[in-house]
Amino acid sequence: MDMTLGDILRAARAIDGVADCTPLVPSPYMSMAIGHDFLLKLENMQPIGAFKLRGALNAVRSLPPGTAGVTCCSTGNHGRGVAFAARERSIRAVICMSELVPQAKVDGIRALGAEVRITGRSQDDALAESQRLVEAEGLVEISPFDDSAVIAGQGTIGLEMLMARPDLDHILIPLSGGGLAAGIAVAARAIRPGIRLTGITMDRGAAMHLSIRAGHPVEVPEVPSLADSLGGGIGMENRLSFPLCRDLLDETILVTEDEIYHAMQVLYFEDRIVAEGACVVGLAACLSGKATPKGPTATVITGRNLDMQTFTRVVTGQDIQLGDRIVKGRPYGA
Repeated sequence: MDMTLGDILRAARAIDGVADCTPLVPSPYMSMAIGHDFLLKLENMQPIGAFKLRGALNAVRSLPPGTAGVTCCSTGNHGRGVAFAARERSIRAVICMSELVPQAKVDGIRALGAEVRITGRSQDDALAESQRLVEAEGLVEISPFDDSAVIAGQGTIGLEMLMARPDLDHILIPLSGGGLAAGIAVAARAIRPGIRLTGITMDRGAAMHLSIRAGHPVEVPEVPSLADSLGGGIGMENRLSFPLCRDLLDETILVTEDEIYHAMQVLYFEDRIVAEGACVVGLAACLSGKATPKGPTATVITGRNLDMQTFTRVVTGQDIQLGDRIVKGRPYGA
């Protein structure tokens, strides 16, 4: 189906008063680094600490009366959003996740009253369990990215950004399954057709990036990352987020774990923001010279639901073990 600005405007009305209007604030340090205004859309200020509430709330509020319950696969934040929205409607929620999801995100979902199923070591394994629950227990599956209501909900971020700054020239979008990028792209292209849109992700397990390069969805191995929220596949039967990202993004960029590590330090020490590694890929792309904005630029600080022990190690310049790989630490400014 075609997504339109009208779908996003309807989503904005559906989530009004609960998941809307987060601040768009300047980063003086990053503005100096790129030579243009650099703005941060603070989705870490959402009630669940992540942008995913927008799409989940729009999807759950769209369900017909009498819905028995909902299920989804998640790397953490989408599950938290679905759990929050399901609790609001007093319906059952079962969140399926892989063993790679940090415990802090699992605990946050359980705290919202949802059931958690830990299945396998990939997003695909979690997706299979979620789809089994649809068949076995009659639950409604809410995809974290390949769902029209979810994409429209995420698109309200782009709507708000361009309402606040109609002169935006470039948006740097954290890229995973593509729900966020697709939604923002639909809104941005409708409001400011010539805006530059860049999807950014980590350089290992970059499913959407590799799928766009291949021209069709591809499977990728999942590995631990500082940007764990960007992990997981896009689904081999992807109907919506893949074609929207393929057709509407100008480019996709990969950043390394070392670049993510440094950008987390920059966001913390220069902007005093505690945020997940996935939030800083836009900063990492600019600081590494892989993205070179030509005018006012914004990115999305997608969430704050991170493992604080890992975060503490990053900001204090310690080494980080990511599976079989070590990211060498360095004190900020050293």
